[in-house]
Amino acid sequence: MSFRGVRDAVGRRLFRGLGRTNGHIQKTKPVPADVLENGSAYLVIFDTPGTEPDDLEIRYLNGRVKIRIDRFRAYYDGFEMRFPGRSTELDGAVELPADAIVDPEAATARLSEVGTVKIEIPKESSAPIDESNGDEPESEAEEIPIDD
Repeated sequence: MSFRGVRDAVGRRLFRGLGRTNGHIQKTKPVPADVLENGSAYLVIFDTPGTEPDDLEIRYLNGRVKIRIDRFRAYYDGFEMRFPGRSTELDGAVELPADAIVDPEAATARLSEVGTVKIEIPKESSAPIDESNGDEPESEAEEIPIDD
């Protein structure tokens, strides 16, 4: 093998290793998110470029909005993967304010063409109270469907 062949092989292996490391770092870091509020709802925004509606799972549980993304890495005919830098599995979560009383069953989620997920969770005017101890009842995770 020539020097150039060895150099190219080492370069490919190095790029591949760096790409996998970068993908692993993305997988362990939470997806960036913003929480906004107006008089009637909370708006949670996640940045998830390269995501399709079927790639997303969104849940609400006890004041926390969770998102799970399982993206597909597209194959491009005639191209070889040199730097696999984007993770295909991502997670993120945000806490709503401690005093937030919301109706997760009425929540809506939309995915933009550029991969921004906007989850709107309406506020409730009053929350049901558990008479036995005065606390809000524990709820099961609510799945929030993605609107097309």
